[in-house]
Amino acid sequence: MLKKPIAALIYDFDKTLSPRDMQEYSFLPGIGMEPQDFWGECRDVQLDSGMDSVHAYMLMMKRRSKGTKLLTRESLAALGREVEFFPGVETWFERVNRIGEEAGVSVEHYIISSGLKEIIMGSRIAGAFKEVFAASFVYGDDGLAEWPATAVTYTEKTQHLFRINKGILDITNDRDLNGFTPDYKRRVPFANMIYVGDGLTDVPCMKMTKLKGGTSITVHAEGKSELADNMILQGRCDYACLADYTQGSEIEKVVTRLIHKIAANTECLRLHEMQIERATARGGTPEWLLQLNRDNTDLES
Repeated sequence: MLKKPIAALIYDFDKTLSPRDMQEYSFLPGIGMEPQDFWGECRDVQLDSGMDSVHAYMLMMKRRSKGTKLLTRESLAALGREVEFFPGVETWFERVNRIGEEAGVSVEHYIISSGLKEIIMGSRIAGAFKEVFAASFVYGDDGLAEWPATAVTYTEKTQHLFRINKGILDITNDRDLNGFTPDYKRRVPFANMIYVGDGLTDVPCMKMTKLKGGTSITVHAEGKSELADNMILQGRCDYACLADYTQGSEIEKVVTRLIHKIAANTECLRLHEMQIERATARGGTPEWLLQLNRDNTDLES
């Protein structure tokens, strides 16, 4: 029996699935800070220290939570339960899975985020994802965060596309990730990837996905389409949709068609391979083998 093709839907988190940065729902109220003050301090320490923005916010979370129990794995997971989502997000994954099933495609959902994995894993949608790639802390004997374990910066997000492509989801396994894997052995072709993000921090992943044959979608909040419009006009994404994930929404219609496209492309590829096998069985030689023989002849001469 032929295996179903896999479609990978890959999402940013903050302002893609959730309207605000995840720290703003419970963490900042818990330390008595306004968002603009916290992010301003993060920017200051970033500039003063020559630090990337992800390490900067992790450092400021540690500094500002000193004397509290807000920075334990359990407390961050609890904060995740307070995160809000755009309309339709909480039923989106089940609906898209059903669309895939009807089309003969296995749908998998992934997160690649510069936010905190602990908060995401505590959220109401955590169970929808095959894997979450995000920043995280190392915790000491007292349970408090003491050091970054991972920090997913904007350009580093692209390495996780290759993890999904090759099926190497263990972030400690760099050897296999960097080793050569022929295309036919890669678990999820880039052409079967749909990347969903909200802005400039997603551009490296969007461009990588597009260049390798996949699809990128930019989402925007109601009345805030300028950036998304610019991104589609500049060729940085394929679609720009309102961040409305309800049944019958524009993004659902786009993703439905893309899933059917993946199914059709897979079937066309299978038919192509069958025809090559048939022609070979009749005594023909594939062009790639003829070319290899010509190349070897040239080297010998």
